[in-house]
Amino acid sequence: MKRIPFFGTAAIIMLVLSVTMKAQEKSSKDSQPVTVSHVDLNRYIGTWYEIAKIPNFFQKKCFRNTTATYLFNSDGTIEVVNRCIEKDGKEDVAEGIAKVVDTSTNAKLKVSFVSIFGIHLFWGDYWIIGLDKDYRYAIVGDPSRKYGWILSRAPVLSAEERAEVNEILVRQGYNPSDFVPTQQSQQDSSATQSKVR
Repeated sequence: MKRIPFFGTAAIIMLVLSVTMKAQEKSSKDSQPVTVSHVDLNRYIGTWYEIAKIPNFFQKKCFRNTTATYLFNSDGTIEVVNRCIEKDGKEDVAEGIAKVVDTSTNAKLKVSFVSIFGIHLFWGDYWIIGLDKDYRYAIVGDPSRKYGWILSRAPVLSAEERAEVNEILVRQGYNPSDFVPTQQSQQDSSATQSKVR
């Protein structure tokens, strides 16, 4: 029997592994992200700091100190208030509402920031695809993976937490390098001028 040289065998193994990994990567990207099994909205409510995001057109004015605050409304919806500081030092505020569309998990929501005569239009997907067991960080995405946010209860994540987040992103078919860090500081926002868009 003719034996395959060692280097030839190694090359075949590397080729098979490469093809397998690419197939798995393609499979994860072809399928939609998977939301977490359950979200306790009472624990999720409150203010979150944006740690990083996939750049998008509706946050192009935001320069630093981006936060998202969620509060319960009496009708069962959730009030959403996004804040950030622009390059000129002004505070930009976007107000909207969110509604749970998957009550079995509370992990799939729809969000709207456009209201005409009290009617909200242009709803976007808000899927919670990663969540720390102590609700210290959350990862928000959408079915297309066009959008993504890393949120935290603190202005910064520890190295260990960021490593956990990156592992979740890869598992969910995202590329962690697509996420651009958000500058956070302890600047007193009361000194800034405020405007609502």
